[in-house]
Amino acid sequence: MRILITNDDGIAAPGLKTLHAIAKEVAGDSGEVWTVAPAFEQSGVAHCISYTHPMMISKLGPRRYAAEGSPADCVLAGIHDVMGAKAPDLILSGVNRGNNSAENALYSGTLGGAMEGALQGIPAIALSQYFGPANATIDDPFEAALSHGADTVRRILAASPEDTGDYRLFYNVNFPPVRAADVKGSRLSAQGRRPGVRFSTEPHEAPSGRKFVWIKGGNQQVPTAAGTDAADNLEGYISITPMRADLTAHDVMDRLGALNA
Repeated sequence: MRILITNDDGIAAPGLKTLHAIAKEVAGDSGEVWTVAPAFEQSGVAHCISYTHPMMISKLGPRRYAAEGSPADCVLAGIHDVMGAKAPDLILSGVNRGNNSAENALYSGTLGGAMEGALQGIPAIALSQYFGPANATIDDPFEAALSHGADTVRRILAASPEDTGDYRLFYNVNFPPVRAADVKGSRLSAQGRRPGVRFSTEPHEAPSGRKFVWIKGGNQQVPTAAGTDAADNLEGYISITPMRADLTAHDVMDRLGALNA
């Protein structure tokens, strides 16, 4: 199996090292793991692509490249340039530093990489490590992902239905904010919404008198509704959420029939 890995935390991020170990285990002794990751951190860029300017790409070692672009850019570069004529069998994106459950999924460059893989017709999985009081300060805060990642990926690939639609499936996996030994299992989870939690801004004034604004996140320890991703994560479970890039609100199409004129 040929696996392409990327992330949004950058080529030097510890989560990418964790993902490489996961990918090597999944690929097997006869497989290949290729890395094309952003040269610099790209958190929060979602599915953006560098459409209006080129990006520099540098070879750092065997099957290891850094690109001055987004995770989606990296996937495109990996498929259509770096890996040659033979496309990858699987794309893995992550392991993100922090969760991409609930509303975070909409902003995530980690998911943007997986989404681009799906749009290119390749199985793709985004993996993120939730942080909390039980794991944020341990020696390896990614240990839950490292211990359970390969098995989770293999189980998803074995269970995933044949998919030939216009918008292919991809998967959002979040490992819970606990030690590896305390992971209770995995749950198929819908995407949730943390009540009352939104991104906001925090203004600061520079010594020069100029005003700057930081983007500020909300409380990540707030659970979503039962049966959804962040709630399952905070209960100690790996959440597995199947997704598509189709943004149509299918649930209201019939009710909006009056708009047909």
